[in-house]
Amino acid sequence: MQHTKSSAASSGTTAGQYNGFTAEERAAMKEHAREEKQAAARRGSRAEKEAAAERDVLAKIAEMPEADRVLAERIHDIIKTTAPDLTPKLWYGMPAYARDGKVVCHFQSAQKFKSRYAMLGFSDQATLDNGAMWPTTYALKELTAADEQHISALVKKAVG
Repeated sequence: MQHTKSSAASSGTTAGQYNGFTAEERAAMKEHAREEKQAAARRGSRAEKEAAAERDVLAKIAEMPEADRVLAERIHDIIKTTAPDLTPKLWYGMPAYARDGKVVCHFQSAQKFKSRYAMLGFSDQATLDNGAMWPTTYALKELTAADEQHISALVKKAVG
């Protein structure tokens, strides 16, 4: 009987510790694939497609646990008011806001990846550049009026 050794690189493991993506990450990827298929299958004008995408975002927000839902609703309102040219869309099962189909910012509920806080994230499409280093993700546990003003300023800067 011949015994062969497989390397960590060929087996996809690192010293036996790598287990691949988490269940939450796999679910998010499947959800993203489903979102893309649904978006591609939609017929109608651009305005109809955008309205359907916003309905999808609002439905996803409505499904969230109360603490996340309250934050997501406020973030949605702030972004829609501050940057009405951004189009709501689902992105890996999360509410996101895009320009020309490219995500500029997104909201991630705490429950999505079993985190202790929700997050507001900005992609490389956001023009938040500030020197050689700047934050692109913000932890959210609640929103004060000052926080909302700060988020509004970030969104304005992000869209240029």
